[in-house]
Amino acid sequence: MFIAEVLGTVVASEKHEAYQGRKIMVVQPLDLQGNSCGNSLLAIDEVRAGVGDTVLVLNEGSSARQVVNDDLAPLRAVIMGVVDHYGLEI
Repeated sequence: MFIAEVLGTVVASEKHEAYQGRKIMVVQPLDLQGNSCGNSLLAIDEVRAGVGDTVLVLNEGSSARQVVNDDLAPLRAVIMGVVDHYGLEI
């Protein structure tokens, strides 16, 4: 899992049936200081996140398929929560 910022929404007129009725979002991983790190990726939104939200992303195909209850779905990443606050205490 990692923390990310939602950058935008993907609109697709044709998509795999596993994506029907689901929002696909573009997310950008963040480091603990809130800076972008790594490449952006697509994730299914399971929590009604919006553009600009900080979210918790599960990025593991088998677990993601369990979340959507479809063992054959071709997906890897799922937005699992909207983050209100995070930080590193030393």
